[in-house]
Amino acid sequence: MAFTFFMRDQPTLEYAADHMIRYASGRSRVRIWDAGSALGQETYTLAMIFAEKMNHFAFKNLRIDATDYDEANRFGDIVTRAVYPYDELQRTPKNLFDKYFEPSGEPDKFRIIEDLRSRITFQYHNLLSFKPIGNDYCLIVCKNVLLHFQYPERIQVIRMFHEALAPGGYLACENTQKMPVELSHLFEQVVPDAQLFKKIG
Repeated sequence: MAFTFFMRDQPTLEYAADHMIRYASGRSRVRIWDAGSALGQETYTLAMIFAEKMNHFAFKNLRIDATDYDEANRFGDIVTRAVYPYDELQRTPKNLFDKYFEPSGEPDKFRIIEDLRSRITFQYHNLLSFKPIGNDYCLIVCKNVLLHFQYPERIQVIRMFHEALAPGGYLACENTQKMPVELSHLFEQVVPDAQLFKKIG
């Protein structure tokens, strides 16, 4: 499980969105994989960022596959339901909160609006299976996960991401995790102040 919260490391996600939108322009299907989605805060942060940056019709072509591994079997229900306590939403800018959240019917809890929820699909997936959930992804986000793996495991997971990305697609990682030198021929870093990489080959 990746621990995260709404708007965590927003600058990296903004960089990723800007690069990916230019890259994916004209595609009839734009796929993103949020690997290590936990309870969905990062996934819906991504959805909000893309909704703000893409026009309405382009956003309709966006699909985000959220995955995590949870033995308690509760992540999927929470991500799909998309109801969060107000206390967890304090970092969300007011304009985004007003636009993308609605009362849930439960005291002090709010729900992500349907237009964003309909872009998200959750499935359980263990990254250490080293098997991707799909391919042709324009962007893969894996933050606050790789630090829990041994170095050889990180290399195999990143190789798996390379396989799952479309040619020229992007990978965003946490800023504490540098690209292993063994994989430097597979990715190029595209901004100096974030771990955002473009697939080579």
